[in-house]
Parts: sequence; structure tokens; C-alpha cells
Amino acid sequence: MEAMVNTVKGWQENPVKFARSHGVSLSPEAEESDPERTGLHILIVEGFLIYNYKPLLDVYDQCYYISIPYEECKIRRSTRTYTVPDPPGLFDGHVWPMYLKHRKEMAENSSRIQYLDGMRSKDEIYNQVYERIQNSLLNSL
Repeated sequence: MEAMVNTVKGWQENPVKFARSHGVSLSPEAEESDPERTGLHILIVEGFLIYNYKPLLDVYDQCYYISIPYEECKIRRSTRTYTVPDPPGLFDGHVWPMYLKHRKEMAENSSRIQYLDGMRSKDEIYNQVYERIQNSLLNSL
């Protein structure tokens, strides 16, 4: 997790230089931009447990968490194909209890997390987040 914090901070210091050094393609606008000017750069950090490590939580501008109810989670997991299948009882005996534990810790770590309804369509969730980010950017001008 410490390496992830350092990676995010490295990106924050100079997003264009960071992208180039990590082989990430840049838009023509970013390639041609004056390094002295500050442009708009957005980094999306995705993963589970990313809100359970305080030093990492401190670097985020916005936090989103998509949640789904137990039954839906169990159905979705049961339809996945894993190289090594889940043994019987893993979901109820380990996966869901650990989800609840880590979600509780996450909620205790930050009140800035915005919870999104994972039962909504991907497009609805995307539009909701996009609108919030847009509003945030407009309000910071």
C-alpha cells in the first residue's frame, strides 16, 4: 500500500512526466502542453480496500464506492468463472463476512466516501459520477 501511495503522489507531482515514464499514451493536447502550465489531469484509483489505508485515503480528491446487497453479490459471484472454483461455503463463510468487516472499517476511516447503488446500470453510475466530477471542477474555477 505504501508503494501505491508513492505512485499516486508521483502522478500528482507531474502527471505528464509520470505517464511518459510509465509508458502511458497521452492525448495530443497533453503531449503539446507547456510543462509550466497546469492542465486538467484525472487519475482514477480503483480496487477493493483502497479506502482502508489512511495514508492512501488522504490523497484522494473524491471517493466513490459501489455497493450491492448480499443476494445480488452472491448471485454475481456464483456466475463468475475462476481458474480454481470457490469451495462450497466460501461466500457465506469468508467472502461476505470479510466484505462487511472491511466496509465497516472503510466507513470509520472517512465520511467523504460517496456510496453508489450497484443495482443501477453501469451507464447510470457513470453518469452520476461524471456529473459530480464535472460540478466539482466547475465549482473550483
